[in-house]
Amino acid sequence: MIKNENGLKDPRDKRGLPESYEKQMQEAPGIQAEMKPVPDSGEETYEGCGRLKGRKAFITGGDSGIGRAVAIAYAREGAEVAINYLSDENKDADSLVELLSKEGIDIHCLPGDISTEEGAKKTIRQAKEKLGQIDILVLNAGTQRASNDLDEITSEQLLNTFSLNVFSPFWMVQEIHKDMPKGSCILFTSSSEFFKPAAKLTEYASSKYAVVGLSRSLAKQLVEKGIRVNTVCPGSTWTPLEISGGLKKDDIPDHGSVNLMQRAAQPYEIAGVYVFLASEEASFVTCATYGVDGGMETV
Repeated sequence: MIKNENGLKDPRDKRGLPESYEKQMQEAPGIQAEMKPVPDSGEETYEGCGRLKGRKAFITGGDSGIGRAVAIAYAREGAEVAINYLSDENKDADSLVELLSKEGIDIHCLPGDISTEEGAKKTIRQAKEKLGQIDILVLNAGTQRASNDLDEITSEQLLNTFSLNVFSPFWMVQEIHKDMPKGSCILFTSSSEFFKPAAKLTEYASSKYAVVGLSRSLAKQLVEKGIRVNTVCPGSTWTPLEISGGLKKDDIPDHGSVNLMQRAAQPYEIAGVYVFLASEEASFVTCATYGVDGGMETV
């Protein structure tokens, strides 16, 4: 890798990821700390500059992967942060708390299942209580399960996917939007699967398509309340989602190879878009869909 004196490097550089990944699987939801290699969520590299000072952010799925990267970025940009995750992911959440506490930053941890209406609404109310208000809502938690054919997709799997990926974000927005002040923003996490679905991700891709429709409709409703709503669509990224059922084991070695960069992203490479969309720099941006996919849409 050639790196110039200004810190720039070839965008095709693997960023610490291997040419071929080791075949590895974990029980869902997966633990980032036990992956090989461990994803980079910006723990050692992200530097904040006060772009979100005084803001109050709640992030679902904030313990690992992209959600963790967003939590680190927001905290270092000056926001007070609360995160949600499953209790099975305590190891990753605890390491995040420890990392930020060494920098004098405290975050609020709200473990719990948000795939039910009761759980989703209870959790976002708890987040508001901890933060005082929520003016940045990042709806990032999701589930993905690869299937070789339609017969593998059970009704339970279909309902689980839509419950967490689509229904939960709706329930949270429904519960909290009236309490969000003017100038707030809501950020959905969709996927490159929204516009370029893989054959093995039928129900996941359709759920992420629904997320974009949901966010665009809400943007048109909530602009009347002074709330911006946007969607981020990451491409292949090295996170626990992939090794806990999101990919078939035999497909893991080539993860991320089908885009113009010919690689997967590290989670920290996605976080900057969430920072921009939450900041006042994006005050004229709503109802938008941002692809961060290594050029996948053009392949």
